Amino acid sequence: MSADADRLKVVLCWHMHQPDYRGPEHSEYQLPWVYLHGIKDYVDMAAHLEDNAQARAVVNFAPVLLEQIDDYSQQIHDFERHRRPLGDPLLAALAGPALPAEPLARQKLLAACLRANETHLINRFPVFRELVDLAAWFQERPGSAAYLSDQYLIDLLVWYHLAWMGESVRQRDLRIAALEKKARHFDLDDRRRLVGLIGELMSGIIGRYRALADSGRVELSVTPYAHPIIPLLLDIRSARSALPEIPLPKLSHYPGGEERARWHIRRGVQLFRQHFGMTPAGCWPAEGAVSDDTLRLLEEEGVRWAASGQQVLHNTLGAAGHFPEYWPHRAYRVQERRVAMFFRDDGLSDLIGFTYADWHADDAVGDLVHHLENVARQTRGKSDAVVAIIMDGENAWEYYPNNGHFFLTTLYKRLAEHPGLRLTTFSDCVERCAVMPYSLPRLVAGSWVYGTLSTWIGDKDKNRGWDMLGDAKQAFDRAVASGRLTPTRVEAAELQLATCEGSDWFWWFGDYNPGAAVSDFERLFRRQLAHLYELLGEPAPDYLQQVFAFGTGDPSRGGVMRQSQ
Repeated sequence: MSADADRLKVVLCWHMHQPDYRGPEHSEYQLPWVYLHGIKDYVDMAAHLEDNAQARAVVNFAPVLLEQIDDYSQQIHDFERHRRPLGDPLLAALAGPALPAEPLARQKLLAACLRANETHLINRFPVFRELVDLAAWFQERPGSAAYLSDQYLIDLLVWYHLAWMGESVRQRDLRIAALEKKARHFDLDDRRRLVGLIGELMSGIIGRYRALADSGRVELSVTPYAHPIIPLLLDIRSARSALPEIPLPKLSHYPGGEERARWHIRRGVQLFRQHFGMTPAGCWPAEGAVSDDTLRLLEEEGVRWAASGQQVLHNTLGAAGHFPEYWPHRAYRVQERRVAMFFRDDGLSDLIGFTYADWHADDAVGDLVHHLENVARQTRGKSDAVVAIIMDGENAWEYYPNNGHFFLTTLYKRLAEHPGLRLTTFSDCVERCAVMPYSLPRLVAGSWVYGTLSTWIGDKDKNRGWDMLGDAKQAFDRAVASGRLTPTRVEAAELQLATCEGSDWFWWFGDYNPGAAVSDFERLFRRQLAHLYELLGEPAPDYLQQVFAFGTGDPSRGGVMRQSQ
């Protein structure tokens, strides 16, 4: 298996996604996860690829994430040059000079600095551990935050950001080493140096990935603009493709769903071009959610490949009554469409996402390579054989020692050097495939999560969210049809509608998610819908003043991963 053509193609696809955490009209950030994952995961994932010239990967960006990375970069630049206020409360507190004086604001600041993985982001740093223990004591005593000294809060803030710093930065930047050595009693100069470093890291993210793409070491792909579940925009009933008995909202169909889905695809490609100077060949639809009509739209918009979850393929082949050989590890087409479909190897992807974090890096990578070698033996001589490992590019590493540094370094090295495996990209697979991929008669609509759409519809709170969104879309259509909105107001309302159509609202609704996370997203969803009505010049429904969804689930990682909370 030394010849390149005989090596098993392996694609590592990292999906970079955070929802839009800005309030209405892109006001103050409600949650800090974009910049925290930026300084930790987006920079580290680029560094691993930069450090290994033989490594290859696909990196997929949600456009709404690109917008927020840009926004943070510009805000920090404006703060440093002109002392303009920062629109993220946590980052603003770090930058100073003043800290909030109100007890409630200080309590919120205290709580924000506890949102980190205890094993790998808190316990790793003894001083931070001590500060967190004190914070926990104060949290248990409502009102006591008023007695916290400013110096304590400053030290807690600095250590929180030091803990979130990427391993590549920690190893190479002397400013981090100096702050960790100082350990306590940080002053305003220390805080400003840290903010300056955060600004440098955020402003460099997009350029680093663009350079990797320009050099041929990374393929960049895109998700439709605001990360909507396109099959549900096109047909609410597509949820019953995989689950015939799933309860549906009162909303029988999403008004103008195809037009909206096409808008998200086009807007996403447009923003991708603006940031990376190229047109993406591929698309990871939001949550890998696909249907026959989804593929039709993607093809019509020029997409050459798309990807989804293995269970979608299993459901599809099961409905067709035939499983071809090496079925999880090959390229497909659907109904003679030109779009090539790839499907995530759920087992291998989930080993990285949920199992290997507790293993020694050498053992974990050795186990993964062993699985890949077995696939290589089973598919020897098959030109369309490919293993697609697809997962979030940010969330798993918080659970690994040193932000996954040892695991990822070893992973890229072993795979790049293996004589029987070839790291590659989906576009390369399409170009090199000598045999026409296996054709599927139709797709059973679903996503990477369980192969269904139940994560975004079917629960009473999720369904109510769809009914509220449907009401808002009907109000949007009426207002636009009336001709009373100016072109500027129509554009603003269209962007606001897109924000409300994002998938993450519906992900969090339901009684199986942590209550605090559900509360954050449910509150922000109602605010976003209310602002849409304001832009349309229509009164918001009374129900937007009512809290309707509270999660009661276990906040542990479970089997599905989402933003840090």
